[in-house]
Formats: sequence, structure tokens, C-alpha cells
Amino acid sequence: QMVGGKVKKPGKRGRKPAKIDLKAKLERSRQSARECRARKKLRYQYLEELVSSKERAICALREELEMYKQWCLAMDQGKIPSEIKALLTGDDQKPPQSSGTKIPKYSKFSSTGTGQNKMAP
Repeated sequence: QMVGGKVKKPGKRGRKPAKIDLKAKLERSRQSARECRARKKLRYQYLEELVSSKERAICALREELEMYKQWCLAMDQGKIPSEIKALLTGDDQKPPQSSGTKIPKYSKFSSTGTGQNKMAP
């Protein structure tokens, strides 16, 4: 075909594919796969740490709940646990613990704790 004084060959239009070095292409692909695996490994480590911290928080809250249940049972029987007496009287000293339970220093429900445990994503 003659168009504008130039001879055109029939076939594909547009850019011609550049000669790509296959070895370099394979190496880039391998490097990309290595990086992907590394990111995946880091993501799984982060998620495992997150699960672990949440499980520890759940255990602490269960212990706290059990302590409150024991306090309620004691009060139902007409006994006031020494921990509650100390809270009511405002004693800063640690009273002897008769029930074997402890007052959590920082908990979700205490007035001194923030109750917020945030972890960066």
C-alpha cells in the first residue's frame, strides 16, 4: 500500500515491542515474589501478635470478672471484702487480702485507667 508516498506494511499498528531481556525479566519476577513473601510473613507476624495481645486482655478481664463475682457472693453473705472496705475508706495502704483476690491497678472499669489499648495497624 502506498499512503502519502510511504510504503506501509500490513499488520499490527502501534508500538513495536522492545526487545526484553528474558533473564532480567525473570530476575525482576523472582525479586517481586521474594518481596511479596516477605510482606506476607510480616503481615502474619503482626496478626499473630495482635491475637496474642487480645487473648491476654481477655484473660485479664475474665480474672477481673471472677474477682467481682467473688466479691458479690461475699456481700450476699453479709461480708464486706477488705478490698472494698479499703476503696470505700480511701486507704492508700494495701489491706490484708482475705479472699485471695486483688484489685486491678488499671482496668476497663477503674477510674484511674484509660481502658483503651490501641495497637498501631
